[in-house]
Amino acid sequence: MYFDELALSDEVLDALWDMHFDTCTPVQEQTIPVILDGHDVISCAQTGTGKTAAYILPLLTNLQYDDHDPNRLNAIIMAPTRELAQQIDQQMEGFGFYVPFSSVAIYGGNDSGAWGTQVTGLQKGADIVIATPGRLLSQMNIYDIDFSGVKYFILDEADRMLDMGFYDDIMTIVNKLPKDRQTIMFSATMPTNIRKMAKAIMQNPVEVQIAISRPPESIRQMAVDIFETQKTEFLVRLLGNWKPEAGEKLKKVIIFVGKKQKVKELTRALRANHIDARAMHSDLEQKERDEVMLDFRNGKVDVLVATDIVSRGIDVDDIPLVINYDVPRDAEDYVHRIGRTARAENKGEAITLVSPEDKRFFNKIERFLQKIIERVPLPDGLGAAPDSSVCSLAADDRKPSSKRRKGGWHAGRNRKPKHNRPASHKQ
Repeated sequence: MYFDELALSDEVLDALWDMHFDTCTPVQEQTIPVILDGHDVISCAQTGTGKTAAYILPLLTNLQYDDHDPNRLNAIIMAPTRELAQQIDQQMEGFGFYVPFSSVAIYGGNDSGAWGTQVTGLQKGADIVIATPGRLLSQMNIYDIDFSGVKYFILDEADRMLDMGFYDDIMTIVNKLPKDRQTIMFSATMPTNIRKMAKAIMQNPVEVQIAISRPPESIRQMAVDIFETQKTEFLVRLLGNWKPEAGEKLKKVIIFVGKKQKVKELTRALRANHIDARAMHSDLEQKERDEVMLDFRNGKVDVLVATDIVSRGIDVDDIPLVINYDVPRDAEDYVHRIGRTARAENKGEAITLVSPEDKRFFNKIERFLQKIIERVPLPDGLGAAPDSSVCSLAADDRKPSSKRRKGGWHAGRNRKPKHNRPASHKQ
């Protein structure tokens, strides 16, 4: 479906046209009309499906047409991390280029100047507030903030917020909002605690489910049976000897590691082997994290070694490879990690390093995915690998898997051409 076929305002459609966005993703096609009609919505969609636009576009349209006070807060968008809040704020600037609305992002880790900007936006009534729960609650505890004009309350990555312990913070904020509002919730999963919260804060919500918690088929998933002591040398060889089809060196790879101390150690080891790697973890100041992400997004950094702090909500479309240095303990985290690749109609690859100590966690991931992940061998010279039979599903759990694709590590990353804009839209 084309965006022109939805009841979006001309100003929003003009911004989409300028940004070369023509066709809707499935979550946008199914969610936008329901939000435009004013219903409360629970949308369950995996990462990388375009869910941010699925609520920003109808929000900007509804704000143009509804009766609201321009001098008070009108919409609140909650996000679990400062990185996602920044991403939403950036997309708001693009999609809202032609509409006369102001927005302010409220998150921690800033200097005193940013704090002052946030306070001004809250007290003078920015149209749209994009906030992490903890920082917004901190502002509420210090300043008298008028929420009486809020007509739209949006929760992005609600499951992640609850995992991070924000339930009480969210409910405290909800209790300050008008009961006559539209509430919209986006979540990659729909566990019991999400449904419990939805029942408490929503009214007869419409539920939209898109490909619940399964990686897209455009991601080639692979696993390597490997001892813990072989992992770093394996990465040095893989990243140092990569031969992409275009003949260029590998860029924009994310390596996910379980603990921040190991992130620091692995980053030092890769840099010692002349691999351009940078670390991303919670010990960094916000300014440092912003600089690392900007350099990574712009291609100035080849490899990002990170904890799960960047597994969700980072808007970088052209990442060809994600590596799980450590197997995530939860299948949902696996889906979100590898979801950093194969975005925006690209293809991508995900490699998981499975040590004997982690085999039980990887078995759970395979059972969750209902498939056997393709195994690839260790390169020569690294020594013997663990017995692969201990790093795979039990025979009773096995299901037929597709044949391995040829072509070594690299799968194509060609972007599909976008459709032309229908001639019916005003130019």
